[in-house]
Amino acid sequence: MGDNTNVARSPLLPLRHEQGDLFVCDIFDAAPKGDTASMEHPIFSLATKPDTKIRTYESPDGKAFVKVTPSVEGLATVMDRDILIYCISQVMAGLKEGREISKTLRIRAYDMQLATNRGTDGRGYEQLRAALERLRGTSISTNITTGGEEQWENFGLIDKSRIVRETREGRMQELEITLSDWVFNAIRGKEVLTLNRLYFQLRKPLERRLYELARKHCGHQDIWKIGLEKLRAKTGSSSTPKEFKRMVVAIIEADREHGHMPDYHFELEGGILTVTPKQCFTEAYAASPAPLLSFHLNPDTYETAREAAPSWDVHYLEREWRDWMQEPPRNPDAAFIGFCRKWFEKRGRA
Repeated sequence: MGDNTNVARSPLLPLRHEQGDLFVCDIFDAAPKGDTASMEHPIFSLATKPDTKIRTYESPDGKAFVKVTPSVEGLATVMDRDILIYCISQVMAGLKEGREISKTLRIRAYDMQLATNRGTDGRGYEQLRAALERLRGTSISTNITTGGEEQWENFGLIDKSRIVRETREGRMQELEITLSDWVFNAIRGKEVLTLNRLYFQLRKPLERRLYELARKHCGHQDIWKIGLEKLRAKTGSSSTPKEFKRMVVAIIEADREHGHMPDYHFELEGGILTVTPKQCFTEAYAASPAPLLSFHLNPDTYETAREAAPSWDVHYLEREWRDWMQEPPRNPDAAFIGFCRKWFEKRGRA
């Protein structure tokens, strides 16, 4: 990439192409059967070089585990995740338009590269091939307890990919990508979040991971706090605590100067990272149109919903719930309370 002088002074990558908002999936909310372990631990590598280390994460009580095994090509990276984001956004668009959706997508490689702000030269397509191999090769194993019975599952991020058409120069034109059941089930369950388009311009994998965690855990809440050592584990960083702190501080200082981090402010004090939504993000959310499903909830329902999801903003949950639905439920009050209860079971306290 040939950054010019102005771009070199910015922490952001240059924007190659304007595009609309993308509906994207938070991979930790995509775990089948609501497995909390995979929601709490990183799947993608922050490394820019091949990462072939097997990673195992356990829940605090030691009862649940997630094991991530890379192929010989290395673990799928945070940057590889762009491909999943694009695929899932395409399927979500089909759902919203009422089209029949499938695990297998046929897409133009050039469109995907532009949409995710990736290179469209020969090197860009070589990187795309390598990313597809890592996504296919990364294997996730976890034990899941349902109804008091422990089960074990093993799955990948995509099932397969193939080039449908290729130019004489060897560049991809059309691709077929088959998503894994794990990812596809998350789409069908509407377990998606909307990411800021600036996500694809963030240069550093750690910046992307910090934004993902803020988007998932802070959302539209007033504040979210996390200890630095716990944050290091959640990001999947292999850096020493001292080096990790230095990298986080560097990102915070760069954001103070450039304001490049999307949607959230980050502050570090006494080993605690504090995340708060930026004013523009809060204002955009407040001004966004209400979902089309217009029915009213009983005032008492909000109090019950607060009990079902302690510390969560029930009005934020209501907006998420209404956006998730495709048709009005028979009993909106009971349905909303059930949604809040399930939300809390999967995410815990805000």
